[in-house]
Amino acid sequence: MENIQSLRGKTVVITGGTSGVGRAAAEAFALEGCNVVVAARGQEGLDETVSLCHDLGVVALGVSTDVSNADEVKNLAEKALQFNGRIDFWVNNAGVMASGKFEDVPTEAMDQLVRTNLLGYMHGAHAVLPIFKKQKDGVLINNVSIGGFMPAPYSTAYSSTKFGIRGMVEGLQGELSNEPNIHVVGLYPSIQKSTGNLHSAKYSGLDFKIPPFSTDPRDLAAQMVAAAKNPRKQIITDNYAAVMKVLYGIFPKAIINTASAVLRLSMKENADTNTNGNIMHASNEPHRIYGEMAIPEISKNTKNALIGGVGVGLGLILFQMVKKRK
Repeated sequence: MENIQSLRGKTVVITGGTSGVGRAAAEAFALEGCNVVVAARGQEGLDETVSLCHDLGVVALGVSTDVSNADEVKNLAEKALQFNGRIDFWVNNAGVMASGKFEDVPTEAMDQLVRTNLLGYMHGAHAVLPIFKKQKDGVLINNVSIGGFMPAPYSTAYSSTKFGIRGMVEGLQGELSNEPNIHVVGLYPSIQKSTGNLHSAKYSGLDFKIPPFSTDPRDLAAQMVAAAKNPRKQIITDNYAAVMKVLYGIFPKAIINTASAVLRLSMKENADTNTNGNIMHASNEPHRIYGEMAIPEISKNTKNALIGGVGVGLGLILFQMVKKRK
């Protein structure tokens, strides 16, 4: 597939498209003039997102879909083909999260998390790749997370799925290396300032808040549009993700042990607030792009400066730690 400038009239499918990054993606592709097919479990969120796309002047369709069910994902692909007989872009985005001690996460919640996050992406790829091969082109965009490169302590089941998705992405890139116009893209963003933390499952008294270094879901949605126009195999989407990937690659034990210690302190300070979040059912309100920050938002320039400073500072500290051990 050659680089393309205009997406007008092309068809995009977005899973998990009713809140957070998915809703931002629906908006971004609608602004490009795409036919937008939104998939999610909740009808109310689907109706709201379809209405948003209509307000932006494009044709849109909401398809009630549980991505953990392969038959429902196949139905989604069939409905999307009704627009103009083809699917140009498929965005694997639907996902759920659980935080807390591994043994405190109920097995039924853990199993469903894996079915949604990992099998959901595999079901999407399995449904759309035969269509891409038949039409000789297409772009499969996967919203993976920097968690595909570094583990997330006290989010172990979630972390396992992200490592798995990265494996799927890179495996498919190899399988499709003889298909020059079919692309599989892996996006690796840091924590998003989205509704994900409001909808996520929480155990062990651990209640994640959106940190000040989180990034804008609309920026990630813009990266998805850019990937549709100019596909690349691996995209580290923001500065914080880039810094953490490098630091974890150099000092994995120090990074993971420090993060674990901080989270353990957080659990001691919080009351027990166990909840399955949206793992077992569709997300409740709010169906919007942005979540709630732990502290007031800071400017983008300040954020970039902090990220750079943190990266340099951690690098120097960890370098000294390693040096002393030698």
